[in-house]
Amino acid sequence: MIPHDEGNGTSKPHAPRIGVVFGHPSRQYAPGEELVVRYDVEGVELPAIRAMERTVVWYTEGKGEEDLGVHRFERIDDLAGLAEALPHGTITACLPASPLSYEGVIVKIRWCVRIRLFFVAGRDFVSEHVFEIGAIAPARGVVERVQ
Repeated sequence: MIPHDEGNGTSKPHAPRIGVVFGHPSRQYAPGEELVVRYDVEGVELPAIRAMERTVVWYTEGKGEEDLGVHRFERIDDLAGLAEALPHGTITACLPASPLSYEGVIVKIRWCVRIRLFFVAGRDFVSEHVFEIGAIAPARGVVERVQ
């Protein structure tokens, strides 16, 4: 059952809280390195969950069309698997050589761990936790020449 706030007589569901701890506190990884992330899910009980997804993805932000690439995907929708994955677990993945994280002026490439909970009641909850692959310096904006 999803916890509810009984404070003022209204029954309002609380959002779950998902905390993560990366193997590297800096959240910066080298290409080919193993990503290890421990997570804890609070504020929700197992009977309220119908499925869980644990993914490692990259996506672009900025001008133009946004891209998304899935590096690792796991969907858990059986009771035994959910009981093992909740309230805490570990996500591991060997990171690829590319694309590297990039903080550009026009476009950015971000990597993240996503944990998504699907509730029996029909709604879902997504928690994203960003990390970096590589060490590319952020791009600088264009400097205008003074004449």
